[in-house]
Amino acid sequence: MATVGCSVKEQKQTTSVDFYTSSLFHEVQLNVIFPDSKTFVDCTPKRDLSEILTDYNQQKEKPGFELKKFVDENFDLPVRPKTTYATDTTLTMEEHLTRLWPVLTRKADHAEPRSSLIPLPYDYVVPGGRFSEIYYWDSYFTILGLKSQKRYDLIQSMVKNFAHLIDTLGFIPNGNRNYYLTRSQPPFFSLIIRELEDYDSLAADHYLDAMVKEYKFWMAGADSVKKPGDAVQHVVMLTDGTLVNRYFDKGESPRPEAYKEDYALAQKQNGDAKKLYRDIRSAAESGWDFSSRWLRDGKSLETIHTTDIIPVDLNCLLAHLEMMIAKGYTLRGDKQSASEYTKQSKDRRRAISTFCWDAETNFYYDYDFVEGKRKNVKSLAGIYPLFLQMSSADIAEKVSVTLEKEFLEPGGLITTLTDTHQQWDAPNGWAPLQWMTYKGLKNYQIDKLADNIRNRWLRQNIRVYEATGKMMEKYNVMDTTLIAGGGEYPNQDGFGWTNGVALTFAKEITYQLHNR
Repeated sequence: MATVGCSVKEQKQTTSVDFYTSSLFHEVQLNVIFPDSKTFVDCTPKRDLSEILTDYNQQKEKPGFELKKFVDENFDLPVRPKTTYATDTTLTMEEHLTRLWPVLTRKADHAEPRSSLIPLPYDYVVPGGRFSEIYYWDSYFTILGLKSQKRYDLIQSMVKNFAHLIDTLGFIPNGNRNYYLTRSQPPFFSLIIRELEDYDSLAADHYLDAMVKEYKFWMAGADSVKKPGDAVQHVVMLTDGTLVNRYFDKGESPRPEAYKEDYALAQKQNGDAKKLYRDIRSAAESGWDFSSRWLRDGKSLETIHTTDIIPVDLNCLLAHLEMMIAKGYTLRGDKQSASEYTKQSKDRRRAISTFCWDAETNFYYDYDFVEGKRKNVKSLAGIYPLFLQMSSADIAEKVSVTLEKEFLEPGGLITTLTDTHQQWDAPNGWAPLQWMTYKGLKNYQIDKLADNIRNRWLRQNIRVYEATGKMMEKYNVMDTTLIAGGGEYPNQDGFGWTNGVALTFAKEITYQLHNR
């Protein structure tokens, strides 16, 4: 284990997150000193931030003051690992991905006191491109790819890093940067532990304490929720008294890593800026930033209302976490605790069936608890009950008909049915959603459609790889002549979860061929 130079608590003190609300930060981000908002938050101050801010306030009104020069004198640009790697276009996509793992792997961190990076004690895999830190839910799909190639060492390291974050912070943040400390991401830790069980049959016991601690993060404030409609942090009480969850970021200011964009949206909306910022941040916690799922009118980002919504995917994941905790307690011989978590999972799954399933359109939807009705946006979040085997066989069959009729495109599955120019909407397809839909259909023996989805997605991956030598973060699945999908920021290459799903799909095909 690498030695961590300072604790997370110490690091937060020396990098003062208050800097992100300072006038210097505001001016740098709005004056576009860097090509995007994320560059500045990844810069490292050359000296104590309080000294830099004091000097800035003294100098900014003086004649001849140059903001860019001041920034250059006081901040070091992010250091990206140097690599001489170049794609060998004679390699197949699978061979290319195997050779790419070392390029995307980062060694255990040594703490830099002024850096925004939260140090991790073990090696880890990053997505790629501008994303040079670990990301929570991305990592589950990266781990699937590592598992397909039996990279148990790296999988174990990543699991230990997540357990370390839970132990030191109380939760897994969006990514290991201090500007992500106000939110998590979709809670896939219990699914990662489930994958680990193939190598460690007692994994649910070994990581039980971490799972319980993460669960307490998502359920914080539950004791204060007394009546239907009450909502405290992530917890909401439904009309039947069931406690469920929403995405909820503690912040009420622009995201530091997307400051200019969030600030501009607030100026355009001209409403409750704090509510807008919280809803934007909370959508970022969902991983779907952004999508018509979160928009009141289904098309305009300024109508975002994430914190009013009970997401079907989040609650399926937490129902799975509850069951894995119950499993861990069973392994420890604590029947009472196991029974309590089993009941909580059953109650949550019943609520998903009651509030999220729509029998008229044969699909699962998010639920607007403020309006007291289901949202009308069909999205691939509706496949989570199948992926986590929380649906009946007849309902799964009905969902599959809707998927084939409305979501299936030449390059795979579209994310939603609406083109809003947001990256988690049509015409884009994303690797994690292709995998979860495929796996969900396989869980109910709906094999023909599952294989069709897998094959279309892989063909698109291979076509783009052969044309560019790269894997993309997302793809336009409706127009397969394009290289990749558009979205909130320029297309990135790498790309962790795309690589992981492609390798896992390829292994599934090999398995089928060998077992005919």
